[in-house]
Amino acid sequence: MTADQGTGLERRSPSQNRLTGLVASRNETLALYAELARLRPFTAEPITAEALQQFCQALIDYTASAHFQLYRYVAERRERRAAVRDVAESIYPRISVITDKTLAFNDRYATAELNACLPTLADDLSQLGEELADRLHHLVCLLVLGVVAGVLDELFR
Repeated sequence: MTADQGTGLERRSPSQNRLTGLVASRNETLALYAELARLRPFTAEPITAEALQQFCQALIDYTASAHFQLYRYVAERRERRAAVRDVAESIYPRISVITDKTLAFNDRYATAELNACLPTLADDLSQLGEELADRLHHLVCLLVLGVVAGVLDELFR
């Protein structure tokens, strides 16, 4: 390995750490989503309230993590690779809409009285699941493109 290659790998190390944290946050959110969804039909039991609160917390953590670690990086035009930047800019408006819907779900359910929100929880959770799937699709596209572009950058140095 040349000195330049080592420097490139070292430069990408913080990115890899952020990516690892983002994937862990995503996995926790999806696991808690599945755990909450398995409680259908929802009842005013403590287990439902606890699962909903845990999911809302993980959802906000994941949303913030993705936003501040990845999307803001692109939005502030710090991404140097044109292909990654172009794709990110094309999907960022959709990600913003999904983020707004995620925050609205959290605002509605994180501190709500469970009895008051039971009638709409199943439908809202289902809609949120579709939005999260869309967000994950866009995130994977961006990450794969970033990895491919990074590998190509390293190969053609």
